[in-house]
This record gives sequence, structure tokens and C-alpha cells, in this order.
Amino acid sequence: MNRMYFFLLFLLAIVPPAFGDDAYPVVDHPDLEALFAEQNVAGAFVLLDPVTGAVHAVNPSRIEERRIPASTFKIANSLIALETGAVRDEDEVIPYGGEPQPIKAWERDMDMREAIRVSNVPVFQELANRIGGEAYAEWLKRFDYGNRATADNAKAFWLRGPLAISPQEQIAFVARLAAGTLPASQENQDTVRDMLLIERRGPASLYGKSGWSVSAEPQIGWWVGWVEKDGAAFVFALTIDMEGRKDADKREILMRALLKELGVYG
Repeated sequence: MNRMYFFLLFLLAIVPPAFGDDAYPVVDHPDLEALFAEQNVAGAFVLLDPVTGAVHAVNPSRIEERRIPASTFKIANSLIALETGAVRDEDEVIPYGGEPQPIKAWERDMDMREAIRVSNVPVFQELANRIGGEAYAEWLKRFDYGNRATADNAKAFWLRGPLAISPQEQIAFVARLAAGTLPASQENQDTVRDMLLIERRGPASLYGKSGWSVSAEPQIGWWVGWVEKDGAAFVFALTIDMEGRKDADKREILMRALLKELGVYG
């Protein structure tokens, strides 16, 4: 990617854009609130344009609100697992534990690449046991990830709290991963980026991870990631309030619709 774009992403990540800051203008898109209304959900969306430095937002009052990251934490979790040696590499097969799971696809040992694709909770909980609370505290501080809180629950702090992160903080973290500027090895950042690739359409590539916390009230839905095109990474975060499984597909529907309306992807 173009070095100038990466440098801009790095600066924006270190100094998250403040509302009303002339250097990093926030562009409100009240017209796009209709997309949320069409799906009958409340939520917010934020996208960082590395070309202009603008932050495009839908419902900007909500993009600083911290929420449980749920499975979007698997992005950071995968990198932490590689950095700490909790896994040899992304091809190591990790046991799921043998217990019945709410999703049949989780009832199988698998490597981290497949586990992130199907969002396998028990596999990542096995990794959490290997990593441990002390290492998590250190790496969350290094990454400046949300409120950095883990309490004493290494297996569920990202699913039920106390870990929380805002959409604005999500794009700051993901921008650094996309740019390869996190305080971690380039090899491991490359591996995690590769695991997050969803699809390619012509010159554009879509990367990302969904999330869903059933512990909160209302339940929390996420999509975070970036679109890579023309030598730049357009980083985004979507969050919605969910009532249950009936709203699960709305996350991706909204993510794709918003990226298309903003002329980024689709």
C-alpha cells in the first residue's frame, strides 16, 4: 500500500479524531439513518477515509459509546495468541473441549483460521486459557484497546464484559492493524490480516469480523473491518442494538449497504 496512506492511518490511530476538530472533520450522514430504520434497528456507523482524513458517521453521538466487543475481539485475540506463543502458528489445530455447543459448527477441533471464520467461541476460550489474564492485561495496554478491562475472567471478559470498546476506538485499532503499525511482529500482523479477508471484488478487498453479545440488554451486534482499494484502507465499524437471532443477519446487510452508499464497496 501507499506509504502516505499508511502514515495518515497511523496518525489518526494514535490521535483519534475529535468531533469538531478541523484536522479530522466528522461528516454526519443523517440521510443514512434510513438504512437502520429499514432494518428496524438502532445503531451507529463510522468510517475513516484515509484519502481525505474525514470520519464519516451515522448517529455520531453513539460512536464514542463503549460496548462489549464480543467476537470482534477475536481480531486482537488472534494476534495476542500468536505473539504470546499460545499457538505455534495459524495452522495449529486447537481443541474445542468436547462439550455440546449452541452452534454445531463449533463442535470440532480446528485451526485459528477456520475458528475465526466460524467465530468458534470454545476454541478461542481454549486460547484464552493458554494466554492468561496477566498477558491479556499487558497486550490490551499495548494495543490501547478500549477500556482494557479483563477482571479475573480470561474466558469471557470480551463476551460478557467488563471489556468494552467504542466504534471510534475500534477503527483506531483496526486502522493500525491494516497499516501494520501495531506493536507486534509484522509477520503476525500479516497473518491476522490474511485471516480476516472475506472476499475480493475487482480491485477492492473486504476484510472484517462480526460480533454478537447476548449478555447485554439490548444485545449488541458488530461488524468491524476495512476495505482495501486504490492503495488505501477504508476502516469502518458498525454497531446495532439487537433483540435476538432475528436481527443477526441485519449486521451484514447494514454493513454492506452503508459501504455501498458511501461509495467504498459494493
